[in-house]
Amino acid sequence: MADLFRLAFIGIDHPHGSGWRESIGELRGQIEVVALVPYFENGLSSLEEKYSNLPRFQTVDELIGWGRFDGAVVCLPNHQTPEVVLKLCRAKKAVLAEKPGAGNAVQWALVAEEIRKSGVGFQSGYMWRYDEGASRLKAMFQDRRFGKVISIQMRWLTSDVPRRGVGHYLFDKQISGGGFFNWLGCHWLDLLLWITGSSVNTVMARVGNFGGVHIPVDDGGSVLLEMMDGTQVNLFGGYWLPRWAGESGWSIYGTERWVHWNPNYPGTSGHFEIHGPQPQFMPMDEEFALPQDKVKGYGGRRTLDLILDWVAMARVGAPCRNTPESTLETLQVIDAIYESSRQQKLVVLG
Repeated sequence: MADLFRLAFIGIDHPHGSGWRESIGELRGQIEVVALVPYFENGLSSLEEKYSNLPRFQTVDELIGWGRFDGAVVCLPNHQTPEVVLKLCRAKKAVLAEKPGAGNAVQWALVAEEIRKSGVGFQSGYMWRYDEGASRLKAMFQDRRFGKVISIQMRWLTSDVPRRGVGHYLFDKQISGGGFFNWLGCHWLDLLLWITGSSVNTVMARVGNFGGVHIPVDDGGSVLLEMMDGTQVNLFGGYWLPRWAGESGWSIYGTERWVHWNPNYPGTSGHFEIHGPQPQFMPMDEEFALPQDKVKGYGGRRTLDLILDWVAMARVGAPCRNTPESTLETLQVIDAIYESSRQQKLVVLG
């Protein structure tokens, strides 16, 4: 029992809360949930009965005063996450914070500084950095198998606003700060930085309400990014599908090959359609699929790897793939998207 990583869970009824707890349950024997802080007006509707008798606190201050935990998973709305993470860091507790971590980069900058100052183990909820298909794309970039990368096309479409209801806090600007690009498009923006190893130079964007239901934040749009190496990147998507569903994928075009990646291809953990040069009579054409991930929980195997990486950092200091600085950089890109759309002009980040 002494080797168990003792975990506090903050934000029981978060949209991903039960999924995170299911993933944590897959690591029994290594990690144990030992305390809860409900938040969400003390909501307990999604609380599993096996956790119902755990110590439960009204505030993070009370949890810290109790103290018998090693780290905390923070699943809270954007307007509450920064303050909670700051308190945990100052108490020298490891932190796994649901993405995006804040409503904007300014709110996160002080947090990133405090995480480094405190030296605590930190992990962000961007689990796609732990996806095997994404790792294979990163390896292609590192091996320069694309030659000169010309263009990256990314899409992510998901269930429309009525599926959650217009009154959901995700669509409240004061709570969330932004809409689709802050909550969901952020995954691909973060992954873009990790896979390419490059940074965004300029941003042109058009975001807003396109799905026919008015909400105070964006329900989607289109974004054109230019990377520091000149690669042109387009991301489009939104809350636009009239049922609980999702479509996503990437297409990458280079001078030496082009690749279509469907991370949610049926029966797989990702499907690749790869096309390369034709030096003689036989062109380089290949279809490659990863075995289906049958691990339970939020995000499957990739999330377990993310959690274990975080625990290792908390114990021995090994760095995670997500960092306070990478979380900040993604928020800076999101901020630039909203600024570009609002001002109807090019925003320079580089």
